[in-house]
Amino acid sequence: MPARRSPWMNQELDDLRDLARTFSEKEIKPNIETFIKNKQVDRELWNKGGVQGLLCISIPEEFGGGGGDFRHEAVIVEEQAKVGDSSWGAALHSGIVAHYILAYGTEEQKVQWLPKLASGETVGAIAMTEPGTGSDLQGIKTKSVRQGDEYVVNGAKTFITNGVQADLVIVAAKTNPDEEAAGISLVLVPTDAPGFRRGSALDKIGMKGQDTCELFFDDVRIPAANLLGPEEGQGFLQLMNQLPQERLIVAVGCVAAMETVLDWTLEYVHTRRAFDRPIWAFQNTKHKLAEVATEARVARSFLDECIELHIKGELDIPTAAMLKLWTSERAGKVVDECLQLFGGYGYMEEYPIARAFTDMRVQRIYAGTSEIMKEIISRTLPVPAGV
Repeated sequence: MPARRSPWMNQELDDLRDLARTFSEKEIKPNIETFIKNKQVDRELWNKGGVQGLLCISIPEEFGGGGGDFRHEAVIVEEQAKVGDSSWGAALHSGIVAHYILAYGTEEQKVQWLPKLASGETVGAIAMTEPGTGSDLQGIKTKSVRQGDEYVVNGAKTFITNGVQADLVIVAAKTNPDEEAAGISLVLVPTDAPGFRRGSALDKIGMKGQDTCELFFDDVRIPAANLLGPEEGQGFLQLMNQLPQERLIVAVGCVAAMETVLDWTLEYVHTRRAFDRPIWAFQNTKHKLAEVATEARVARSFLDECIELHIKGELDIPTAAMLKLWTSERAGKVVDECLQLFGGYGYMEEYPIARAFTDMRVQRIYAGTSEIMKEIISRTLPVPAGV
């Protein structure tokens, strides 16, 4: 199905799309099954992405990045989604981890880490979720205690994307255990630090090729200079300020997936026959895909609006929550409807539609569950006059 060109696209981004599409078709698509088998991408994929300039493309050139903005990140996320891949954690690495350092890091931290993230020499991860906390960031138990010129980090994190391959982890930890939100700080933990260890890659029902694991910190000593931000206690605010971009990245992937599975399904129903005619000939098929196409178009329009707001620095937390809620819920519905039209073949893992079905389920959970999104949105609704 021909995609409507987003209003934020331009010739430079068209050229980037061609590059990202070629890279995804050549380096990612043929290796998806291998990534799934290994529960992680090949480590050299990061280096290849760095060579092509596809990592940290929205980081300033002075720090080794591409000098672009979020639109550039969105194009890369879309092209990865179009080949049916959910394994490569480049969106988190480039659009989230690198931006925490860019936004809150010292000049020394930026110079030390951003060029390595951009080249693929260093793989980045961020560790927020803990075994007993989930979405309750204020309730984290991991501690980072100041001892002289060092912090000593103790605790555990789980569901960490890029955790197996990460060389650098941004860790949310309590620097003041007596406080809730005000006690949280972010610290930079190199994974070669003594006392750091990681569990095996986790078995998931979807996104099976994406490296996800538990991380453990046992008296991990890091320089006090590894604190992210000017002072302790800024971590929760930093997380809240960066979450809109994280949720926007999730929405980009969801909308691209909706459009992609629609294309797959259109091809299938026009070539697959039942009762001596193409599946497309049945009215139910046409009507279901008309609904799917409409869902995808509405989601794309909302996404385009939010990307333009974000580029202008005007995307607020409630609107990002609305976008994440809408696109993740709709993507799950769309993939389910499309899988149904594949019949029994849609239930076979060899078909990309089956992988998309399980991959989409987590979109309603990570970066804030749908329930958390509704809570955020509801807090901004006006109280009627006179109530």
